[in-house]
Amino acid sequence: MTSEPLLSIKDLKVQFALREGVIRAVDGVDLDVEAGKTLCIVGESGSGKSMMARSMLQIVSSPGRVTDGEMIFRRPGQEPVDIARLDPKGKPIRAIRGRDIAMIFQEPMNSLSPVHSVGSQLIEKILLHHPIGKKAAIDRAIEALDRVGIPNPKERLQNYPFELSGGMRQRVMIAMALACRPALLIADEPTTALDVTTQANILDLIAELQKEFGMGMIFITHDLGVVAEIADSVAVVYLGRVVERGSAEDIFYNPQHPYTQALLSSIPKLGARRARGQRLHAIEGMVPHPLNRPAGCPFNTRCPEARAGLCDVKDPRHLELEPGHIVACHMRDPAIIEDLEVSA
Repeated sequence: MTSEPLLSIKDLKVQFALREGVIRAVDGVDLDVEAGKTLCIVGESGSGKSMMARSMLQIVSSPGRVTDGEMIFRRPGQEPVDIARLDPKGKPIRAIRGRDIAMIFQEPMNSLSPVHSVGSQLIEKILLHHPIGKKAAIDRAIEALDRVGIPNPKERLQNYPFELSGGMRQRVMIAMALACRPALLIADEPTTALDVTTQANILDLIAELQKEFGMGMIFITHDLGVVAEIADSVAVVYLGRVVERGSAEDIFYNPQHPYTQALLSSIPKLGARRARGQRLHAIEGMVPHPLNRPAGCPFNTRCPEARAGLCDVKDPRHLELEPGHIVACHMRDPAIIEDLEVSA
């Protein structure tokens, strides 16, 4: 019998009520995160990836809020808790945030305080979640910095973020995230602003620490090369919805949704030959503005397979094509395809 997921998300919705209208930033998402496994969430900028991550910690900026759904978090040795039902400012979520679920943000310079030393910020977090003395907290902070490969960690406690390089700041963020040994790590594009060598080092470090601590991980990125390297399962997100999810093998070797296929075909392939003058494939158009969400399937305005009167009218249902491989597309629905063939 398989164990229950570390985090189970069902029909999650996050909305922003503005004067211009309601923005459905996350619109009915279902996801599962397994302990010790990596779930990668991919999609273009503006697809809602980061908003999903922030909702898991109840740190959605006002006027946004979780309006529906559930996020069942099963903490080791404790009763399951529905994060969606917790007060964003209450003690229960603050006890989870940073201790049981930690997050590495995209840009460490915007996440670290510029007026406090690295050490003071790291020690404050440790003291907040663990009933230990300051001397023990300092020792743990030094150990955390050393663990992520920062040289002279004791001296680095005195440094301010602006005194460190981009790669070093990101290592500090990882040290802060892992100082309390969380059960779930959320990494929101943690290597986007780094050069490829530093990026590889950071990814290796995260994978090593994940294996050591047995953490579940949600890795948010638009870099499918990174996904191929680290993912156990993948969720493809478009305009706040998961349009396809499955194992890494399902997504890379048997993609079914036209959006997933378009993302994969837009990746440059090393050694591939193209005819003279042939351009790299690009997805036509842009992600629609959330206030101008198209009716029906959200991808229908850019989809080469879209059918008028169907895809622009009716929401596709989620179909399980194979165990664990789920896609939301009318043109993969056997019942709809049969109706189209009959009408033709």
